[in-house]
Amino acid sequence: MKSKNIAIAGEITPSKTIIPIIEKLREMEKEGKLSFKINKIIGLYHGESSRDFLEPYCDETYSIGEGRRGKKNSLGKLAYLISKDILKSFNALKGKGIDLLITAGNAGDVRKAIVAANILNIPVLHIEQDIYNPIEVISQANLVTVPSPHYKEYLEKNYGLKNVVNIDGYPMAKYVDNYIKQDYLIDKDEIYGEYGMKEFVLVVLGGDLKDDDIEPLIRSVEELNLKALIAPYRFDRDMVKELVLSPNIKVLPQYVDLLSFMNAASHLIYAAGMGMTIEAGVFNIPSLKIEGFHKTHGSVDLAKELNIPIVKIDEIPMAFENLPDQKESDLVKDSEIAIDRLVDLINDFDEKSLKRSGFKSTKQIWNSRKVYR
Repeated sequence: MKSKNIAIAGEITPSKTIIPIIEKLREMEKEGKLSFKINKIIGLYHGESSRDFLEPYCDETYSIGEGRRGKKNSLGKLAYLISKDILKSFNALKGKGIDLLITAGNAGDVRKAIVAANILNIPVLHIEQDIYNPIEVISQANLVTVPSPHYKEYLEKNYGLKNVVNIDGYPMAKYVDNYIKQDYLIDKDEIYGEYGMKEFVLVVLGGDLKDDDIEPLIRSVEELNLKALIAPYRFDRDMVKELVLSPNIKVLPQYVDLLSFMNAASHLIYAAGMGMTIEAGVFNIPSLKIEGFHKTHGSVDLAKELNIPIVKIDEIPMAFENLPDQKESDLVKDSEIAIDRLVDLINDFDEKSLKRSGFKSTKQIWNSRKVYR
């Protein structure tokens, strides 16, 4: 039986999509159901937190630079830094006999890994969740998967992508479900005791916000006159703390186990994308999603399916008063179907029959992303 080396690349949230697939592959290998033997899983990461997250699932990990979100660089310097990181990705993949690169997400690590894989002629399988704002180099993947038939049609029609496969679900939901079932959550009473509040609203400041949004958001949360914990996440904790006026609101450390706090919270208000929307859906917690600068987004579609209202910052108090329950969903059940389909695709992967979509598609995606720059 042939042995294969598989590389994976994705920031922390997209990696939650890949991890259940790796776990399923290893399970099937033990049961003798794979057409190959896994020799090594190699992780490519951005930053120490991503490395720490991937290490338990990989035999080897390699840095491919760092993310550029929120950092302002001239075009010349940005091109230099990206080129430097592509070289790191190239060196991380070179000479290791990689048979397949699996990527997820739409951040720079995916771009660098796919470009390096193309140079080395390594086949690529990309798992796409936000079809409205994909990274342009997914056009250079041999196979792209999407979570619904509508999304498959969208990618083919709008970007001219070939070899798009519908897997009918979000694998990340299984990661969240496993996290709950494997008892990784911090005990609720521990959280209640530490922060002195048994019922609270969790407010997550994610990537859909800008610095100028934080103060009006905090004022809107204060209007609720409820206990609240704010997870600063992508924003400086000290800056957030200085803006809080109400004794009902406490600011969490910069990075915490958000799944545990979501489990302990009575309600969720968040300004983030697909990952947190999937998490909110699995926990079935009453939620408000703050409208971000991405008016059209996969997470917006999913929030509507889950009956999560999408509101402007100044609409939070009124919307919270009329907050509906989430709809019961099949997120976890569908994620298991999606994982099985992905594993089948990997098991039967034949790069010779899966040609890349090409540079015409690259340009179409690049042009569509201009609105976000």
